[in-house]
Amino acid sequence: MAWRTDTRITARLAAALLAAAAALAAGCGDAAGAAGAAAGGRKHVIQNAGSDTMVNVAQAWAEEYAAVDPTVSVEVSGGGSGTGIAALINGTVDLANSSRRIADDEFRAASAANHTPVEIVTGYDALAVYVHRDNPLVSIDLPRLAEIYGEHGAITRWSQLGIRNAACRSDRIILVSRQSNSGTFAYFREALFGKSRDMRLGTLDLHGSKDVVELVGRTPCGIGYSGLGYRTHEVKPLAIAKTPGEVAYPPTIETTISKQYPIARPLFVYSSGTPSEPARRYIEWILSDAGQRIVEQSGYVPLPLDQRGRPPVGR
Repeated sequence: MAWRTDTRITARLAAALLAAAAALAAGCGDAAGAAGAAAGGRKHVIQNAGSDTMVNVAQAWAEEYAAVDPTVSVEVSGGGSGTGIAALINGTVDLANSSRRIADDEFRAASAANHTPVEIVTGYDALAVYVHRDNPLVSIDLPRLAEIYGEHGAITRWSQLGIRNAACRSDRIILVSRQSNSGTFAYFREALFGKSRDMRLGTLDLHGSKDVVELVGRTPCGIGYSGLGYRTHEVKPLAIAKTPGEVAYPPTIETTISKQYPIARPLFVYSSGTPSEPARRYIEWILSDAGQRIVEQSGYVPLPLDQRGRPPVGR
């Protein structure tokens, strides 16, 4: 899997960061204002909203950064990737978290509103497919997963996968999914079908990543997908093969970085145009070793060392 790049956006963010750094070195701009704010007890507020997949790591970043720069308060909320990007378009947030790449129509709408998005990759997520811990299934391939989740799919019972799920008396597979405004939903659908097929009707569509894992953990007949950072002892992530007969790889840091695990994705933060000086410093901190430690502690995959401290991907 290759992450797409667009040097125009990467160059734009690099130029913005260099310009802001030059202003800081010259002792002008927001740095002096931040010192005044600290002396006066005021804080610069960075509004950050979006992906439910990323909300835990975003809150952990915000809490840790409060000790790094007491003059800045990062206010985090979830709601889904689509919600965060809509807020970016409307100009009500400084940073939008997204577990999917911004769509072309969203990018155009934000640009038309003078909020041209600048894309930063902050880490990676192995999108795990979970079953109940007592389910004997240990691996699956993408085509069979597509037949489980796809519209008019042929697989509706666990026995069709060659197993006897004794804890599921009905043998019927209960599909747990996410709401359609979720970046996780959009990425999972694209990973399975591209643009050729839609998801099956009748899934249990939940609002948050945590909700999916909790429901699968209570449902012996269930299967669901969510970020690796939400794993609990009540569920089991399946190893995934790209095609039948190929090696199935579990979702881990190593298989995500090596791209052996086939359902892995970048975790994006979008700024509303050129980031303000406080937002620039916050982004740089997220991309630093300190920020990336929090990515790993939250159950996600940190950036490789050669991608830290700079924006590794542009739109």
